[in-house]
Amino acid sequence: MKIKNIEKAAERIRKATENKEQIIIFADSDLDGTASAVVLKEAIDNLLGRNHLKTAVFFPKRREEGYGLNEKALEAIVSQFKEGGLLVTLDCGITNFEEIKKAEKSGFSVIVVDHHQPIGGLPEADIIVDPKQEKEEHVFKEYANAGITFKLAEEILKGEMPSLLRESFLELTALATISDMMPETEENKEFIIEGLANIENSERPALRALFSFVNIKDFNSKRDWISKVNSVLNSSKMDGRIMAVYSFLIESDPNKARAMAEELLEDSDQKHREISVLVDEITRKSLNGSLIFEGSPDWNIEYLGAVASRLCNRFEKPIFLHQRYEEFSRGTVRTPKGVDAIKAMESCKELLRTFGGHPPAAGFTVKNENLEKFKKCLLDYFDGLK
Repeated sequence: MKIKNIEKAAERIRKATENKEQIIIFADSDLDGTASAVVLKEAIDNLLGRNHLKTAVFFPKRREEGYGLNEKALEAIVSQFKEGGLLVTLDCGITNFEEIKKAEKSGFSVIVVDHHQPIGGLPEADIIVDPKQEKEEHVFKEYANAGITFKLAEEILKGEMPSLLRESFLELTALATISDMMPETEENKEFIIEGLANIENSERPALRALFSFVNIKDFNSKRDWISKVNSVLNSSKMDGRIMAVYSFLIESDPNKARAMAEELLEDSDQKHREISVLVDEITRKSLNGSLIFEGSPDWNIEYLGAVASRLCNRFEKPIFLHQRYEEFSRGTVRTPKGVDAIKAMESCKELLRTFGGHPPAAGFTVKNENLEKFKKCLLDYFDGLK
């Protein structure tokens, strides 16, 4: 059984290419979203046999705007593409009710391709592809977004995907599935096995360039090597509205790819140094209680997910970290196995501007005036679970 609406989404994208409509791919800026953008863009390019000049790719500026589709990003899209077109969101969109309404009022058709849990209903998009939506009969629901996008690419190309392209897409899907910490069962397991089977000999110039610096022979296991590769590919560097990793992954010139790989490695090393400093800073605080809830205007939201993951593994309790801005704070959440971050935040939803994600890894935005109330609400929730 196919994922609900995936055939409709593929047909709508094919129709857009045939009618030479403007297509805007808007993807979240982590590796899962970036890999999804590469797979969809290259599937469209392959469908046409050349670059579709009317396909553009956009990403959110996480530090300024947060995750996913947001008002500022939408304003940039509407300003650039006044004639409207087809907007496809990848790894985001399922909770962007207002933004999708505004996009459609501005002349865009919207397809949401997401793998996050819907909260409070569904947005008014033309087509929604999300295995976790209601009345979804597809048995397996725990794909990374890249896994759903790979299956969408198969539908777009209707069984005519060249074998080398399929192999390349599966490499990215495997990396994204591992990076997004999705369960390695059923189809995810198949994606990973097939995608990693010969990835060290990848035909994608970017991966070959990266592997020349991050050599599998220098690691104790293939999975340790993949962990390092993913840490480099989770760079948050941007050029305007484009992720540096996206530009890297689609680069066809081996020499340019090698130079880009060196830059990403330097960025990764700097990121890990700053993450270690933040982990030490938070660890020195008094961390009693059923959760860790900390924030600062000096912290970088782009690093807090990794910081929270390390703290969660060390202290085995829910971690809520935030960067504080003038009027609101933007945060990230990690929880131990069996603890649902989404349910916890749903119990405090009247205090939050936005929240969403996965049970073990999520994010939120809250007005600063509600920070302490939010912390108390969370403490009450987690203390009630004991």
